[in-house]
Amino acid sequence: MLKDIRDDAKNRMQKSLETLESNFAKIRTGRAHPSILDSVMVDYYGSDVPISQVANINVEDARTLTVQPWEAPMLQKVEKAIMISDLGVNPVVHGNMMRIPMPMLTEERRKEFAKVARTEAEHARVAIRNIRRDANGDVKTLLKDKEITEDEAHRSDDDIQKLTDEFVGKIDKLLADKEATLLEI
Repeated sequence: MLKDIRDDAKNRMQKSLETLESNFAKIRTGRAHPSILDSVMVDYYGSDVPISQVANINVEDARTLTVQPWEAPMLQKVEKAIMISDLGVNPVVHGNMMRIPMPMLTEERRKEFAKVARTEAEHARVAIRNIRRDANGDVKTLLKDKEITEDEAHRSDDDIQKLTDEFVGKIDKLLADKEATLLEI
């Protein structure tokens, strides 16, 4: 029972960490990365689909992405979708593909992105603490129902706290790495 509660908490905390990593990937650093375009949706024969489902996205160099739609008529739709997105990039069409140069970030913009990263990290910490609260609540329920002893409950609480500290430490490390990447020139 206690092992199940701990394993469930660990899995949920791992998912929160993965979500944070995904959210960090969406924060631009001035470097070209295909995940920057993950949020761009393209009209594909009447339905909106992610750009990755209608085109190849590659990194040409550190500051340039290339997008090559699989169907020629999609080139204009992909270009329009990128233009109206809030990414602040302007694609340049070359034949049947387009290049997307990543603009340099100003110091002010870098600081804004760092602030967004700190906010995302705090949301992840809150999620981890909520998972801890749920797991401790499950342990207290077992204790109240006399399915476990008080010693087992205390050991389990300590175990869950160690797990929480471990994941909060991972979040702090991810945040420090992301801030360093964002603030470097």
